[in-house]
Amino acid sequence: MYSKSDIEQLNTQFSTAEPQDVLAHFLSHYDDKIALSSSLGLEDQVLTDMLVKIDRNARIFTLDTGRLFPETYQLIDKTNLKYNIKIEIFFPKYDQVEQMVNHEGMNLFYESIEKRKKCCSIRKLQPLSRAFETLDAWICGLRSEQSITRQDLQMIQWDDMNNILKINPLIHWSEEQLWNYIKENHVPYNKLHDKGFPSIGCEPCTRAVESGEDIRAGRWWWESPEHKECGLHKR
Repeated sequence: MYSKSDIEQLNTQFSTAEPQDVLAHFLSHYDDKIALSSSLGLEDQVLTDMLVKIDRNARIFTLDTGRLFPETYQLIDKTNLKYNIKIEIFFPKYDQVEQMVNHEGMNLFYESIEKRKKCCSIRKLQPLSRAFETLDAWICGLRSEQSITRQDLQMIQWDDMNNILKINPLIHWSEEQLWNYIKENHVPYNKLHDKGFPSIGCEPCTRAVESGEDIRAGRWWWESPEHKECGLHKR
């Protein structure tokens, strides 16, 4: 297995590699100890298509926070049906959600960054930690052009918080490349993308953006750009 000391060499090795070649290498290396963490966004749908074409048994999981859009739930079913797969779904622990909502309110995240991060921790980070219990590496759909918090990311990283290898095969891809791949390969995608939602998360924390706005402007729009991460990709 790769370690933190291998990161520089791996990034050099795959600096000009196609995403499919990156995926094939790490799928072969890690077998069932690697998985795509999918948010069902454009990037993750592209990666799902690529993964299934390389290995139909490749593991894919998603986090159901309990606050997702109906269109996102529909997309889970459409994706499973198209590729004849079963996306693994991890839920937050009901007792923790129950306690948080009863003490802090249903929409506590609007009140402060601290409360928003608490909600993200219970609904996302803790389920993600459970998903990682059987993994040595995870695949992400991060792209450097998505936001200022992601501009200095590398294709291969070491996730210190979870002590796991993290692979971003689409790190250098543009939005145009994503759409071209989706159209050419008939990849199912969230129909909210056609309604001005470039980035889609939980329903109360996501809104449509205006033409010309940053693609992450609709996520936690009441916060400043440098805070717009839920903690999944903390460096």
